[in-house]
Amino acid sequence: MFTLKPASAAVLIALALGSSAAFAQGPNLGTPISPAEIAAWDISILPDGSGLPPGSGTPAQGSHIYAQKCAVCHGENGKGGQNAALVGGLPLTTGIDATKTIANFWPYATTLFDFTRRAMPWPRPRTLTDDEVYALTAYVLALNKIIGENDVMNAETLPKVRMPNRDGFIVRFPEKTP
Repeated sequence: MFTLKPASAAVLIALALGSSAAFAQGPNLGTPISPAEIAAWDISILPDGSGLPPGSGTPAQGSHIYAQKCAVCHGENGKGGQNAALVGGLPLTTGIDATKTIANFWPYATTLFDFTRRAMPWPRPRTLTDDEVYALTAYVLALNKIIGENDVMNAETLPKVRMPNRDGFIVRFPEKTP
């Protein structure tokens, strides 16, 4: 039978109590992040429109912004330049090499808003206002003939836009889709 000597038992108890106090304090790495700092980076937009900010935009407003901030990379009318085309493209049923564009590939209009807001314009991401992103989204959707030239995109209308390839994906979180 195993028995502890009183001195060994005292050492084990001291180690246990001392280490639990150290673990309770944590490693003291970094500084706590404030809710305002979290909010600045919590900009995810879900397919159902959850997370869309206030604001709105039309294709006409978007065409001016596009000419100033997007055409240099994506070409006139989104047909491609030094970066990807945003308009056109054959149906993906034509083969694996089909060019993927907004109209023939992207499943949700909210994804277009989310990507544009996070990553565009390329040399200065996250510098567009929410109204500019809504306007650019409306412009690109109108160029692809997915919405009309007079439609207004906002947090209510954007999730209702039905993209041509919406059913071309296996949905991972069906409860989050419109």
